[in-house]
Amino acid sequence: MAVTGFRRRVVALTVLIATAVVAILVLVSHVLLSRVTDADAHDLARTRAEAVAANVTAVGGRVVLAENSSEALDEVAWVYADGRLIDGNVPASVVERVEALAGSGRSQTATVGNYLLYAREVPIDGHHVMVIVRVDLTPYETSEQRSLTLSLILGGLAILLAGGVAHLVVRRALRVVHKMAALADDWGHHEPGRRFNLGVPRDEFGELGRTLDHLLARVETALADERRLTDEIAHELRTPLTVLRGEAQLAQLSGEPVAPEAVLSEVNRLDAAITTILRAARARADAGTRCDLRFAAWQAIAGRAVEVAFPVKVEAAVAADVAVSVLSPLLENGLRHARSRVWITARIQGEVIVVDVLDDGPGFDPAEVDRVFEAGVTGGDGHGLGLPVVRRIAASAGVEVRAIADGRGHVEVTLPAARAAT
Repeated sequence: MAVTGFRRRVVALTVLIATAVVAILVLVSHVLLSRVTDADAHDLARTRAEAVAANVTAVGGRVVLAENSSEALDEVAWVYADGRLIDGNVPASVVERVEALAGSGRSQTATVGNYLLYAREVPIDGHHVMVIVRVDLTPYETSEQRSLTLSLILGGLAILLAGGVAHLVVRRALRVVHKMAALADDWGHHEPGRRFNLGVPRDEFGELGRTLDHLLARVETALADERRLTDEIAHELRTPLTVLRGEAQLAQLSGEPVAPEAVLSEVNRLDAAITTILRAARARADAGTRCDLRFAAWQAIAGRAVEVAFPVKVEAAVAADVAVSVLSPLLENGLRHARSRVWITARIQGEVIVVDVLDDGPGFDPAEVDRVFEAGVTGGDGHGLGLPVVRRIAASAGVEVRAIADGRGHVEVTLPAARAAT
């Protein structure tokens, strides 16, 4: 329905523009033709008057015509000498106007009905001589009417042709757009890796193809991200569930009850994992969010043997629970791999705060440093959340987390610094 409405609007706009153009062209052509025919009629009148005036002469003090004019010329040309008609037959319908022109004493034109009257003064000494001719305007008006009718017919055909061409072009263009949209939708569901690959855009369809390629790339990224999230959740929840199952099976085999502490510990781990994952999924950037990073770090440490080297007060533009959720798993990872010492430092660099979580353990393998945030890559028994979910939580809040291979355990967390209140 929307496609049909768009097509109708384009065709209607094309017809409207074509109508305006045709109307202007017809009007201009009619005005020009009227001027041309009017000029032709005046030229014909002057030619007739000159032809008659050439035969007027004075003989013996009287004004006469050197040659007798034909009867046909007598009906359209008249000669007045000293106010008296000396040649031609003036029709009763124009006699008053002809006599007025004859008595005016100057060359001029006048229109009476469908006739053009032209008066020409003939210079003859001692006499006042006027030649008046008549030109029938009916043929010229008929020619103008025919030309106007033909222009209107051709203009109407041009409008219909423009509307038809616009309809066909728009329908063809929309067919291509519809086909591309359908292909993109199908690929997004079944083959997100497919692309149009039209190269450098040369027209609107190339731009559309490039836009759809970008959209498909985002869809593919979203699907891959969804799969990674599923893997990360499965990885984080599998460990406590495995422990609970192992405790239950051990109790079943030994006949001893399951230790409540073990069950509560693993249930707390499950609850922490689910809560933090939900927090990451719901996290949204808020310009007014800020937290005391030193206080958040102490919450993440939770009494564990971690050294803190922070400035007196440093505020980050993230929620406190997000900072705790990011730092706590990193500290646990450091405690798990450290030989004897884990410490955390912070420094301000322009508009960001860089937090370093360090331990004196073996650190990250340089060959694997880019994969430590992938689900299932890191080893050990683990506590709380793994590095993949840490990265997801950080990304949701505009925080960057990266591992550094420098011969020790080193994870760098970059947070936006809170702006000073105004």
